[in-house]
Amino acid sequence: MITSIREGSKILVAATSHAAHLLGIRAGMAVTQARAQVPDLDIRPADPAGDRADLERLALTAARRWSPIVALSGEDGLFIELTGTTHLFGGEERMARRIVRLLARMGVRARIAVADTTGAAWALARYGHQPRDGVTICPPSAQDAALSPLPIAALRAEPSAIELLKRLGVETIGELVAMPRAPLARRFGKMLVLRIDQASGRIGEPLHPVIPPEHIAVIQRFAEPIATAEAIEHWLALLMPRLVAALTQAGQGARAIELVADRIDGVPQRLRIGLARPNRDPAHLLRLIVRRIEEIAPGFGIDALALHVRRADPLGPVPFEERLEETPPDIAPLVDTLANRIGDARLWRTRPVESDVPERSVEPAPALDPPERAAAPLKAADVRRLDRTPDLHPWHHRWPRPVRMLRRPELLDHVIAELPDQPPRRFTWRGTTHHVVRADGPERVHGEWWKRATEQHSVRDYFRVEDEAGQRFWLFRRGDGERAETGDLAWFMHGAFG
Repeated sequence: MITSIREGSKILVAATSHAAHLLGIRAGMAVTQARAQVPDLDIRPADPAGDRADLERLALTAARRWSPIVALSGEDGLFIELTGTTHLFGGEERMARRIVRLLARMGVRARIAVADTTGAAWALARYGHQPRDGVTICPPSAQDAALSPLPIAALRAEPSAIELLKRLGVETIGELVAMPRAPLARRFGKMLVLRIDQASGRIGEPLHPVIPPEHIAVIQRFAEPIATAEAIEHWLALLMPRLVAALTQAGQGARAIELVADRIDGVPQRLRIGLARPNRDPAHLLRLIVRRIEEIAPGFGIDALALHVRRADPLGPVPFEERLEETPPDIAPLVDTLANRIGDARLWRTRPVESDVPERSVEPAPALDPPERAAAPLKAADVRRLDRTPDLHPWHHRWPRPVRMLRRPELLDHVIAELPDQPPRRFTWRGTTHHVVRADGPERVHGEWWKRATEQHSVRDYFRVEDEAGQRFWLFRRGDGERAETGDLAWFMHGAFG
C-alpha cells in the first residue's frame, strides 16, 4: 500500500508501507512509475493534515512521558532531549528500544538515533546504517566520524546546494568538511556552513519544544479538617465556579472530573464523574458530584478538597437560542445522571447495521450518538431481497421480530417437528417443556457468504410460536431440512415477544 499526493500537475508517492518499500517504491516517486513496477498496488490519498495532527499528539505524549523537551522534526520525526532523563529508563539504549517497541505496538515503525547534537541525530536516524532493532547509538564526541560517510543530504542542506555539490563530485559529508570554509560560504551561502557546525557541535541548535496543555484543577485547603457531608457540599459549591472559569478561559468542556478529598491520615478519597458531552455548566456538574457525596469516607477529617479535569474537549461559546415548543429537549443531563449512577457500560442505544443475520443487524452505540441519516451501500443479497419485496428497506422486515434478542442463540432440547417446513410441536428450553399451539413461518435467512466463506451454504428457518401458557417465542432451525450442507437441523431460541 502507498499514499499519493498531488504536487502541481504530478501525483507522487507520499509514503509507502514496509512491503511496498521492499519492492523498490520510494517516497517522491511518480505514482505511474510505482504502478508500473507493482501493478496490484493499493493506492490511497495522503492526509497531510491528519498526519501532522497525529505527530503533534505523539509529541505531546513524549513530552509527558519521556522528556520535557520534545520538538517536531519535519513531517515525520521528533527531536527528544534526553539529557537528565535516560537514567529513569535504564540508559540511552534501553530507553530508545523501549520507545521503538511501544510505537511498534501502535503500528508505527520507528528508527531512533542518539547523538550529542541535533544535526547528528537527525542524520543518523535517516541516512545512517540501521540495525535490526532500529536503534543507533553514537558514542560521545564521535559524531564527526559517524557523519563522515553519510551523503550531503543528511546535513539538511538546500536541494540546490546538494545538486551542485554532486556535479562537482562532492557526495559525502567527509569530503565536504575537508573543503575550505570561506569558498563554501561564498559559493553556497552561510546555511551550508551553519549546518556543518551544528551537526559537529561547534554551534548550538535551539529547539522549539511543544508545550503540553496545563492540567486544569482547583484546590481548597482548610485550617481545620471537615468531616460532614454538608461542609463538603458547601465547599464544592465554591470550588465548582472556579473550575468552570478555568475551563472557559481554556475554551474546554469537561468530559471527566475527579474529586480528590485528602484525609489527615494520608488516605485520599476519590470520586469520578463522566459526561456524555463537553460541559461546563456549574449547576449540572455540581449536582452530579453532590449526589455521590455519601461515597466519601471522611475518616478523622478532610484537610483539602480538589477538583481535577481528567478529560476535556474543545467547547466554544454557544449562542443563545429561544427554545421552541416543538424542539426536543436536550437529554444530555439525563444521560449524565444515569451513567454516573449505573455506569457507562450499562447505558447505550442500538443502531442498525447492514446485515442479514439478526444478531449482526444491530450494534450498541453511545447514548448520545447521532442517529444514522442514510443507509450504507447495498450488497448483492440486499438487492435481490429488494427485487422480491421492493416496498421494504434492508433493515425493515415483513416478519415481526422481537425487540430484544438473546445475546447468543440458545440450543433447544427434545424438539419434535416435521421436516422440512413445519414448526416445532414441542421443545424444551432452560429445563421447561413448551407445547406449541400456534406458529407462523418459516422465514428463511441465508448466511453472509460474501463476508464469510463458511456461510456459503448455511440457512436458518425462523418461526414465531406460541405455547399453551400464551408465551410467544422466536426460534430457528439450522438448515433447510433437505440438504445436509445447509445445517445440522439443530433448533435454537433467539428471542421472545412480550
